[in-house]
Amino acid sequence: MPNKFLSIPSLSEASNQDLRLESTLRELPLYQFEVQTSCLGVEVAEIFEQYPLLPGAILIDQGKFVGMISRRRLLEYLLRPQGLELFLNQPLHVLYSYARTEMLLVNDTTPILVAVQQALRRSPELLSEPLVVKVEPNSYRLLDFQELNITSWQIRGIETQVRYERAQTQMIQTEKMASLGRLVDGVAHEILDPVGFIWGNLTHVSSYSQQLLELVSAYQTNIPEVPAVVTELETDLEIDYLQEDLPRAIASIQSGAERLKKLAVALQNFCHIDEVYPKPADLHGSLNHIILLLKSRLSSDIEVVKNYGHLPPVPCFIGQIHQVFMNILTNAIDALINHALSQKFAQELHRISDINYGYKPQITITTEVIAQKSPYRGVPDQRIVSIKIADNGSGMSPELQQQILESFSIAKRADKETSLSVSYQIIKAKHGGEFMMRSQLGVGTEFEILLPLV
Repeated sequence: MPNKFLSIPSLSEASNQDLRLESTLRELPLYQFEVQTSCLGVEVAEIFEQYPLLPGAILIDQGKFVGMISRRRLLEYLLRPQGLELFLNQPLHVLYSYARTEMLLVNDTTPILVAVQQALRRSPELLSEPLVVKVEPNSYRLLDFQELNITSWQIRGIETQVRYERAQTQMIQTEKMASLGRLVDGVAHEILDPVGFIWGNLTHVSSYSQQLLELVSAYQTNIPEVPAVVTELETDLEIDYLQEDLPRAIASIQSGAERLKKLAVALQNFCHIDEVYPKPADLHGSLNHIILLLKSRLSSDIEVVKNYGHLPPVPCFIGQIHQVFMNILTNAIDALINHALSQKFAQELHRISDINYGYKPQITITTEVIAQKSPYRGVPDQRIVSIKIADNGSGMSPELQQQILESFSIAKRADKETSLSVSYQIIKAKHGGEFMMRSQLGVGTEFEILLPLV
């Protein structure tokens, strides 16, 4: 190979991996053809004739990259009047001094969709020019624009298909959740009916039993000589214990019926199907219902502190707000359980420095109405409802916080939807509010929801 041709024309193989939205230029076929600027134009033209798909040549001068000349640009100057006489037998640096244009230089790690956007921003006369791709510190390749454009359309087709499939899956999931909500609402209604019968009759049972016990007491007081058969029956029935325990048993049944009623009502409220327009709702009642539903996960060690302020009815889609509260409280419970387990594990290993013996897992809920100052003169301040849900767990690392914040973006949320990203979307997009997160290692995590009062 002549020294002027630093490499013979070659084409790298495309990656066998399926194209993805994140695919980069290194997954595309790239042309390698480097020549010295001292090479004659006729020599390069012969190479182009031998390799009809070669889009251009990388120009090297004294071992350094100086630019690129495309097949189209070379032929364009050779076909000009007297172009053959002027440039064919001249070194490439002569032709390049006339044919030099703005080139697009990108790294091989650049995503395909980003590279095609950069290429399309070029002036119209440069749209068909190949891109120069830097693959190593001192190594360059050429990428044909048509190849890049075709691949980008393939990726966009994949993106459209993925979005369609996700939309279909979301529709199925939404319908499934709606059906489940209607089913749970029906079950809760069926529970409430017999509970209503029990609750309604317990008042009468309590009254009747009290009257019967008073009658038995009156007999015992006013009949000094009790027949032996009655005395024997009193002994067998343990009448003294029965008189003492019967009111407690009825009170226990009343308490159980009341708890069951509250649980069924909480289920009905959680499965509430929102209407087209937001309606005023009691957020404190919503929080209490969610805490009741999560009671099985709230171990006796976890304390829920309610710092409820005075809140007016807040216009919102209460069914979606239920879901947000459920997601945040579930996240807080998981964090506290994990932290408690790590504390217990440290205690078993006798790592005294890692143990806080006075630690008490706690979830603090704080609600209040705050005033947000308007940036416009003459416009009154806006009233905002603030709901803060904080835990005193181990907190989150900066890396984890960054991942969560990134999941709030549309691109990341479409890639992997999480309960917190769904909550962010509900508060931000559906209610025009704010969803904020604060966390510190060793201190805990706090989520704050801001909802406008209109």
